[in-house]
Amino acid sequence: MAALVAQPALAAFQSDAPYAFLMDYDTGAVLYNKRGDEPMPPASMSKLMTLAVVFKALKEGRLDLDDEFVVSENAWRTGGAPSGTSAMFAPINSSVTVEELIRGVAIQSGNDASIVLAEGLAGSEEGFARLMNDYADDLGLENSNFVNSTGLPDPNHYMSARDLAVLARHVIREYPNYYHYFGEQEFKYRRHRFYNRNRLVRSDKADGLKTGYTSESGYGVVASAENDGRRMIAVVNGLETRSARRNEAIELLNWGLRSFKEFKLFDAGDIVGTARVWGGESRFVDLTGKGDVTILLPRATERERISAEIAYIGPLYPPIEQGEKIAEIRVTTDEGISNSAPLYAAEDVGKGGVISRGFDTILMLAFGWLL
Repeated sequence: MAALVAQPALAAFQSDAPYAFLMDYDTGAVLYNKRGDEPMPPASMSKLMTLAVVFKALKEGRLDLDDEFVVSENAWRTGGAPSGTSAMFAPINSSVTVEELIRGVAIQSGNDASIVLAEGLAGSEEGFARLMNDYADDLGLENSNFVNSTGLPDPNHYMSARDLAVLARHVIREYPNYYHYFGEQEFKYRRHRFYNRNRLVRSDKADGLKTGYTSESGYGVVASAENDGRRMIAVVNGLETRSARRNEAIELLNWGLRSFKEFKLFDAGDIVGTARVWGGESRFVDLTGKGDVTILLPRATERERISAEIAYIGPLYPPIEQGEKIAEIRVTTDEGISNSAPLYAAEDVGKGGVISRGFDTILMLAFGWLL
């Protein structure tokens, strides 16, 4: 299935959240975007990156669920009982398994659990923050920066709603064996029984992922829900109450699950069009999708005419490898709603000879770039 990149946000739905973002999980299509690219205080929602770093270490075999980390005085004092913040109340100098710490973060949003994981993996929160930022760079999170593992307030600790959605999608896709932690209803640790702070999970409106609150950020949540095989990821933030957070997230998820449909434009292997190549052994390269070329649009689009165009930044220069992403097909409805799907080179195109390159240069100088 081809991944989608949506054009400007659709106007059929309006969220009251200061920040709101909705993404289709399968395709990556952005269905709603309200200030989604502005950096904001993410509070505990940034613990998704904390857990992503931990999950990566588990998947790569550098860490095991049964491994134990010791609760330092810093973790206990900064994020534990003395801090007055959300905590799993791990006693100072006690040993806690990685799995318990994961549950402490995912279910209870324990700041002490986050710091213990950070110190256990990187020696310090500062070192762990570097791992978080490196991971963010790898994922292309353009409006995120991390200085701690907890999301506790810091002017240099921020994320955008889009980045949170991209990260959530990555976590769901890359670490399916660990996603269930976000959906667990409760967590028993020592004499404590913690209930999932995500009320969407507790009311079966979502199966993850993470809430957040500080006075600077307001109430926010990264939520994901699935219905009839389609999964959505919603992010809202900046709300004044828990109930507003819950209601806005539910409305956004329901709107996405109810209002959109996937349309198939071309079958797998179909040649969708061509793109011009400068100085290649061929003057054009055929374009195709990876599998079926599909587009996500409102269900009402079935009754509308659509127009489509192929777009790319040219000229293209060889060598071009088969499967390389080089263009996209943009589809627009009569109502002005648009979306796009990527297109890939259907074949290799090597460099042409001197005569071919010289002829293309003459064409460019004489007529501009000809398609």
